Amino acid sequence: MKVIEVNTPPQTSGILQWIEQTGNRLPHPATLFFFATLLVMVLSQLAALMAWRVTKHVTGSDGLQQEVEVAAVGLLDSDGLWWVLSNLVDNFMSFPPLGLVLVAMLGIGVAERSGLVAALLQTTIGKTPAALLTPMVFFLGIMSSMALDAGYVVLPPLAAALYLTMGRSPLVGIATAFAGVSAGFSANLFITAIDPLLAGFSQAGAQLLDERYMVSATANWWFMIASTFMLTLVGWWVTVRWVEPRLATKSENHGFHNTTTASDIESGDERQRGLRWAMIALGVALILIIALILIPGAPLHGSGKRFDRWIEAMVPLILIFFLLPGIAYGFGSRALRSEKDIARLMSETMASLGPYIVLAFFAAQFIAFFKHSNLGEMVAIVGGQALAQANFAPELLVVAFIMVVMAGNLFIGSASAKFAFFAPVFIPMFMQVGISPELTQAAYRIGDSVTNVITPLNPYMVIVLAFMQRYAPHAGIGTLVAMMLPYAIAFAMIWLSMIVVWMMVGIPLGPEGALWYTP
Repeated sequence: MKVIEVNTPPQTSGILQWIEQTGNRLPHPATLFFFATLLVMVLSQLAALMAWRVTKHVTGSDGLQQEVEVAAVGLLDSDGLWWVLSNLVDNFMSFPPLGLVLVAMLGIGVAERSGLVAALLQTTIGKTPAALLTPMVFFLGIMSSMALDAGYVVLPPLAAALYLTMGRSPLVGIATAFAGVSAGFSANLFITAIDPLLAGFSQAGAQLLDERYMVSATANWWFMIASTFMLTLVGWWVTVRWVEPRLATKSENHGFHNTTTASDIESGDERQRGLRWAMIALGVALILIIALILIPGAPLHGSGKRFDRWIEAMVPLILIFFLLPGIAYGFGSRALRSEKDIARLMSETMASLGPYIVLAFFAAQFIAFFKHSNLGEMVAIVGGQALAQANFAPELLVVAFIMVVMAGNLFIGSASAKFAFFAPVFIPMFMQVGISPELTQAAYRIGDSVTNVITPLNPYMVIVLAFMQRYAPHAGIGTLVAMMLPYAIAFAMIWLSMIVVWMMVGIPLGPEGALWYTP
């Protein structure tokens, strides 16, 4: 392998080099959505000029099946362009994932930037017995998705230092942490910011076919809870069986020197006090919210417009669950001094979401144009009818979709960007053959996660590589991908099998998370 010095851009060869170069040639996701929107406008006008129409079956108010004709609407004629100009702002403001993510991130951002998330990771991993270090690191990596990016930055160096202290390769600690954080990104025991984000895209895609369809942020909760434990066990096995033995036999992995002192992973008095305050705040909030759910007549008791009230209020609850402990930790650890500091952390969080807001604007236009032109519904009807005639098993369709997403993840790293492309096409198409949007969303989350650790387009690949080069200066991106490939393969095989078995058994994916769609 070619020697690579620290901070030198990694070199690759063969298929890895092709993937990296091809992906780097792709425009920014916002640019991709812009050109995709222009393509929708052109195709819609061509379809309108060709008088393309399809027939769908709907249930009338009398309960009888009726045939309804759907025609393409051009977006480049006078009426079409007027619709585009007059709805540009409304398309953006009504984009389902936008408000959901911004509200949830207000709380998550305070918890992350006040130091609460880092303190929880450090304290937990520092008190773990040596025999359980690998599964605990893996579990914490999966759970770190509650704070989105924090796990990438905090957990790998901590795990490396602990493994080295115990006489084990620090690269094993980095590999275990990276696999949990990245390959297990979609799984969690709790509802995270990714749940309302993907639910918003799923709902927008489902409403191309069924305007009243709603997707809850809790739709995949049970499946992701089970996935968390499954991935922890599989990741533990892969580390013990493949990764650690392989790294132990490599000559360049001997003679490591520790670059992190014990004080870097020990909690001080202020941190401990902050954690106590955070736990008290979380306990009070949890008791209060449970009471509001269970007490008859309380604001969260009973049914809402479509789901139970507490489910429909999940995003504000996420805000509360992260905001209150984050504030309590900040004041307890003296990272926060006044309410001005809270506003500052929220402002910094919103500023960091600038790229997402830009992406959301163009994604919103793409989905709205696709819907108004009727192309989304028409493609879904034609594709659904073809799938129905082919009579493929739903399990086969779901597995094939996961494979498509896994391949796409090698070239487009953003989870929201990919799903914004996939959701308007695959969700209504699969609905035609009885596969629910919630099941399609769960399948997407599998494909989007497992190949995160082997794509050079993962923006955190460079960060993890820098952590590796602290201990192995000659390590390159080829070293990292080779180290992570066993996790990607094992996760793909086991997670695919898990969702197929889940479908066959017929267990709901979560609260309001049906497996099958019935018009």
